[in-house]
Amino acid sequence: MNAQCHACIGGTNVREDMRKLEMGIHVVVGTPGRVYDMISRRALRTDHIKLFVLDEADEMLSRGFKDQIHDVFKTLSLEVQVILLSATMPSDVLEVTSLFMRNPIRILVKKEELTLEGIKQFFVFVEREDWKFDTLCDLYETLSITQAVIFCNTRRKVDWLTENMHGRDFTVSAMHGDMEQRERDVIMRQFRTGSSRVLITTDLLARGIDVQQVSLVINYDLPSNRENYIHRIGRGGRFGRKGVAINFVTEDDKRTLKDIEQFYNTHIDEMPLNVADLI
Repeated sequence: MNAQCHACIGGTNVREDMRKLEMGIHVVVGTPGRVYDMISRRALRTDHIKLFVLDEADEMLSRGFKDQIHDVFKTLSLEVQVILLSATMPSDVLEVTSLFMRNPIRILVKKEELTLEGIKQFFVFVEREDWKFDTLCDLYETLSITQAVIFCNTRRKVDWLTENMHGRDFTVSAMHGDMEQRERDVIMRQFRTGSSRVLITTDLLARGIDVQQVSLVINYDLPSNRENYIHRIGRGGRFGRKGVAINFVTEDDKRTLKDIEQFYNTHIDEMPLNVADLI
């Protein structure tokens, strides 16, 4: 399209950002902190910005970004068009949007229509937390025929699981928010090209992974917030392809699983033995 685009993200060279922006850019995609920094340094001039898009708006407005987003927004002209996007939009976030939007048109999808049609959802009952690891190892053959993403709830668990999988000579890669951006980029590139087939990660990245070949998602831990369930399982079965989501459920998780089923008005069956045939 011959559009000049620039990614404005932390951990990269500030001078290079300023140089690029001063040359003239049509589209700036960025993280709130770096974008605001560029505005403060007057490298990114906001008076001609026509469109302000906030992707994954619920995350941006509920996590630590809210103040930064507000700071950026205050620099924009009153005529700017604002677009907020997300697969999930809790009511408290919808209320916050009134600060940013004038008479917005709302296009809301009922949450029971959100569960992606191409994705079969299963659970595996593992009575105790300690047994999850062996269960995953048993499933590894199934994982490695495709590309799989495994979600854990903490960075520490991601590191622990990766180390233990390596200890059993399984090939997996890991990614979480404690890693340098450059390191994440390399891991993501390997995963996109298929040279790494199994990626262990946290919710931080549940929204950012868009690899078409992912057909299996494993929730090693059930998500601590039910909105994230749809973002996680939505990593598989992209663009109408088949996808399978497998949830590891301990005795303590049974209630959370019920809650997820009710929230999305869906049914999650016990995993069949021939799960590999479904992928």
